[in-house]
Amino acid sequence: MSVVAKREKDNGAAITSKQVAVFDNGVQQDIKNFSRDPSPARIVLLVDNSLTLRADIDRLEDAAREFAYEIFEGDKLLIVGYDEQAEIVSDWTDNAKAIEASLKGFRKKGEPHLFDALYAVSDALRPLSGQKRVVVVISDGLDRGSKTSFEQTLADLQLQDITVYCVQAPDRTRGAIRRDVPKPKQVIEKLAEATGGAIFPIDDPRTAANAVCDELRKSRYVLSYLPSSRPFGETRSLLVLGNEGIIVRAKTSQPPN
Repeated sequence: MSVVAKREKDNGAAITSKQVAVFDNGVQQDIKNFSRDPSPARIVLLVDNSLTLRADIDRLEDAAREFAYEIFEGDKLLIVGYDEQAEIVSDWTDNAKAIEASLKGFRKKGEPHLFDALYAVSDALRPLSGQKRVVVVISDGLDRGSKTSFEQTLADLQLQDITVYCVQAPDRTRGAIRRDVPKPKQVIEKLAEATGGAIFPIDDPRTAANAVCDELRKSRYVLSYLPSSRPFGETRSLLVLGNEGIIVRAKTSQPPN
């Protein structure tokens, strides 16, 4: 599983397996391997193009552009815009100029089918299993009309070990939404927390892009262990902790295969 680990006072020293602990269904496990993963990342920018998003097209372009110029050598970006449908704006590339030119493909219309779009992106990343896979959601977290449930979408992201970062736009609902529908703010928080990602405000896209790209290249580790028990067909809760002075993030669950 992928883990983000960094020192509160970063001195560049690698973190070792003796400085972290992993709990599976509440039981501490023996770590077989914990090693830094400096490999290139495959990053999907999933951008809300729906009509009522409280962010204009220029702001969406700015957020995407910052990532195009912050990625490290070897990283590649795929940019997908969504409303009722998810459409590729820019296919996999590391060419910042080409990405910037493609951003004119953003347009605002329709309703936000966020969960359907996330599930489609997760499915598109499936063939890249074994690589460092990340989705950056640029949205307020609102979904209106998806056929895929939030729970189904989140479980697939966790199963594939895909990390979700969120560049959060202002909540267009201002909290006024039906009780049986996930609130946008809760969706953003859950996506990031449950997959080991993080949240950044859309007002400062440069900081978001720099932090995400730096973290992916410098603070990502691969942790492996053999679970002491595997209840058949059940989701297992996961918790990864670091020693004092070490910040650790990882997915919080492992759904059944």
